[in-house]
Amino acid sequence: MGVEISIAVLLAYLLGSISTAIIVCRLMGLGDPREGGSGNPGATNVKRLYGNKAAAITLFGDLLKGVIPVLAAYQYGFNNTEVFIIGFAAFIGHLYPVFFGFRGGKGVATMLGMMLALSLPIGLAIVATWLFVAKVLKISSLSALVAAFLAPVYIYFVSGEVSWIYGSVVITVILFWRHRTNIQRLLNGEESLIKKD
Repeated sequence: MGVEISIAVLLAYLLGSISTAIIVCRLMGLGDPREGGSGNPGATNVKRLYGNKAAAITLFGDLLKGVIPVLAAYQYGFNNTEVFIIGFAAFIGHLYPVFFGFRGGKGVATMLGMMLALSLPIGLAIVATWLFVAKVLKISSLSALVAAFLAPVYIYFVSGEVSWIYGSVVITVILFWRHRTNIQRLLNGEESLIKKD
């Protein structure tokens, strides 16, 4: 299935490269989220700049970018490892979108969508972790980092799929790298809190 998996990976990457934040902001007559706030084209920065409505649409779109390729891959009949690789391609597309100068988001929502589609129990555990940390500590980046850190653990106990465990470790490392400035601000006690509108 070499040709089929290659095509699927390419399509997943292209789907991931559609920057929901930028498109939503343009359609709503708002500014480019890369030019304000943290400069990150993701739901958190869109919320910070333009409020809940634009952020919610952005979040939903970024989640779908992880969900659609994985469900399509399952439907087509790819095996578990191939399905993960296809989902991973969408995740990479979000981080480095070919349509937007390879300046993408940090990948949290797309990762969450991917995990929900891979396995609903695993995905829900990761989402619940994010929500719990966000509720208690009110720091979006820390919520993402804790959820990503625990993702391989959840996969190990829920499915035991070896390729998913290793793959999720790679995703976790990438997410920590993408959040390196947030980590520095966390260490300095300067990271911004989640604000309610």
